[in-house]
Amino acid sequence: MTMKDSIVLYSALGRGHLVSMVELGKLILTHHPSLSITILFLTPPSNQDTPASPNAFTCQATAKYIASVTAAIPSITFHRIPPISIPTILPPHILTFELSRLTNHHLLRILQSLSKTTRLKAVVVDFFNCCAKQVTNALRIPTYFYYTSGASTLAVSYHFLTIHETTTESIKDLHTELRIPGLPNIHPLYLPNEIHIRGTESYQIFHEVAISLRECDGVIVNTCDAFEGRVIRALNEGVKEGTNPHVFCIGPVISGPCRGDESGCLNWLDSQPSQSVVFLSFGSMGRFSKVQLREIAFGLEKSEQRFLWVLRSELHGDDSEEPSLDELLPQGFLERTKEKGLVVRDWAPQGAILSHDSVGGFVTHCGWNSVLEAICEGVPMVAWPLYAEQRLNRVVLEQEMKVALGVNESKDGLVSGIELGDRVKELMDSDKGKEIRQRIFKMKIGATEAMAEGGSSIVALNKLVEVWRQH
Repeated sequence: MTMKDSIVLYSALGRGHLVSMVELGKLILTHHPSLSITILFLTPPSNQDTPASPNAFTCQATAKYIASVTAAIPSITFHRIPPISIPTILPPHILTFELSRLTNHHLLRILQSLSKTTRLKAVVVDFFNCCAKQVTNALRIPTYFYYTSGASTLAVSYHFLTIHETTTESIKDLHTELRIPGLPNIHPLYLPNEIHIRGTESYQIFHEVAISLRECDGVIVNTCDAFEGRVIRALNEGVKEGTNPHVFCIGPVISGPCRGDESGCLNWLDSQPSQSVVFLSFGSMGRFSKVQLREIAFGLEKSEQRFLWVLRSELHGDDSEEPSLDELLPQGFLERTKEKGLVVRDWAPQGAILSHDSVGGFVTHCGWNSVLEAICEGVPMVAWPLYAEQRLNRVVLEQEMKVALGVNESKDGLVSGIELGDRVKELMDSDKGKEIRQRIFKMKIGATEAMAEGGSSIVALNKLVEVWRQH
């Protein structure tokens, strides 16, 4: 029996990471069906509070999802990294890093086993699984990263290493804007909070990840030339100069729309005029205080625009009942806005909503997947970053790509209703809003062209697979 060429995709902990790797696997197989794909995934330790985390899969949900993918695509197989226990409760970003590091012995055994039955051409690891490089280096298997954010934040990750190597200061103490090839000037405090203070555990993890990103065989990035052409060219210059590995921009890769409309969002949108509704959604971890929710409500009323708002409030103890919408929102708000607004709790089918003809604007936390979905549907944005790399994404969306308007926060992090209302109205009903709409529509066309046969992203994918096959 002839052994097939195979690629291992190694997902970090959590639903979003696993789905991203599956979508990458689907893309590879669509254009190179002779390959086989094995997806490795981590199991959350039973003593960590991960099932309550919005990013985590419960075991049951994981099994159901994996079964559906396996049934639809037999060339993708899944392999679970056996569970281990971690005695101390860790923050999510540290947990997935530690889990990867402590299960390297399992990874070694699995890769050795796979190498006996397939021609293992490469291992593609998630951002937080950089410790896997110790194993892949020992086995001499080429190692690539799947970088699910944009090329701009990848360039910032490389610049972070330059900062670390050329100064002893913490990022929070730097007083000059960062000048990074291919990007607008960036204030140091727009970098993720986890790396603001030198020497912390989070800082050391991100430093280790950045080193791995610089020393791997290549980085696969979920973007395309039509979105981030200038910084992609700068990264390619870095390849020529030997300062960073090859970059393969194969996006936009986004999940298909989720099924189900329990909240009735899509039916409600059917009754609204074309491009008249602003959609507000802040990701699975985007939860707000009661004060901020009331400011959002005030801003939406002030904007006089139609709206669909996915509302998540701050989590309270398990024993406390979640407050009702009437308790969370200003008195009479739901009644006053019932003709032009809809508020739903916790979840809505975002992909299907953004693709709906009635949606004309998107207030977003600037998570990269949400950004990609908006651009692919030609929906202009109001950028309201909350955590991680989202402040960097805001700079890129607003100043480089020019497809979003950013909101300004007060010193305590609150976005006032007046500020939000003004930005929403400007996006939906001004000449500047029209310019943004025209620009993002051109990017939508560029995305379609990039993913077509002969487009820049498919050319990059084919080049990547050719490099793999030569190993």
